[in-house]
Amino acid sequence: MAKKDVEALLIAGGEDKHVRAKYDVPGNKEEFIALAAEDGYTFTLDELDQVLQEAGDVFDKYGNPPKRSIWWT
Repeated sequence: MAKKDVEALLIAGGEDKHVRAKYDVPGNKEEFIALAAEDGYTFTLDELDQVLQEAGDVFDKYGNPPKRSIWWT
């Protein structure tokens, strides 16, 4: 179930620029997970890492303003 929450959040970010902007702000994965929990997405650091690894995505930010390339479309 928790992996489904990670996937649902990544899809939501891919579909909505406001979600992307909100979740591009946290500086680390722990802050990202805490923010997600506030919005009802429940998952652990290991589950987030596993989904990102399976998808070949990297959590790091790039560009100016800094953004993540983890969002699914």
